[in-house]
Amino acid sequence: MVLCKGCCCGQTERGHPEVPVERIKEIWKREKLNRSIQLTISGCLGPCDVPNVVLLMTAEGTEWLGRIAGDSDYDELIQWARDCHAAETVVPLPESLGDKQLSRFAVKEAIA
Repeated sequence: MVLCKGCCCGQTERGHPEVPVERIKEIWKREKLNRSIQLTISGCLGPCDVPNVVLLMTAEGTEWLGRIAGDSDYDELIQWARDCHAAETVVPLPESLGDKQLSRFAVKEAIA
């Protein structure tokens, strides 16, 4: 899981929601979640028109999330990591994050 904390993401002075990096890192360390889900705090991941981007990379592919805001969204991601850790495999994301999914690289239809 890659959390963006870049030029837009988490920049509260620019009107964007906070990214609670220290809280998340503390939970990951305390619960040893890195053994199942690696946590990376990154600079800008883009797209910059969507704040608070998260990239999930698994053997099944990549999943982009955006507009992650407030403790409830981050708690859902933490719980997902806990569930993956307990199951010893990647489990589906919670349905509550469904509206946060992004199509990061939209494919344009070929012109005939």
